[in-house]
Amino acid sequence: MSLESLPESWVVWNDEPNGRCILAFRPDVFDTKQFPPACLPTIYVTQGTPNRPAQERRTTDSWYFEFYLEPDVSLPRTPRFSTREEALEAAVELAGEFDRGEIAYRDAYQIPREEYLDELDELTGRGVTN
Repeated sequence: MSLESLPESWVVWNDEPNGRCILAFRPDVFDTKQFPPACLPTIYVTQGTPNRPAQERRTTDSWYFEFYLEPDVSLPRTPRFSTREEALEAAVELAGEFDRGEIAYRDAYQIPREEYLDELDELTGRGVTN
């Protein structure tokens, strides 16, 4: 599995050779008209310590990815991988799970935004849930 097997609803937003890679979900609908651009779900694959501002990030031999539903909301898992290829493969698999509606992203929100989450459910094939 590689970036070529990324679901059609995801795009490679940025891919630095041997460096950071950013995957974005449906930038065509996070366009200020349908959904707010700040809520664009993104997966960041990086080398170094995750969950730190860029100036505090330390380079390590490990690779990580972080899934942001919006700037202050992320999924609670930050797996560690030995290689960039392993991290990308896992990130593509997670993108597929999200695309198929298999990710319980509502749990990541401390303050639920029901109307927005209902629309996101429809966009990811989960249908409206109450």
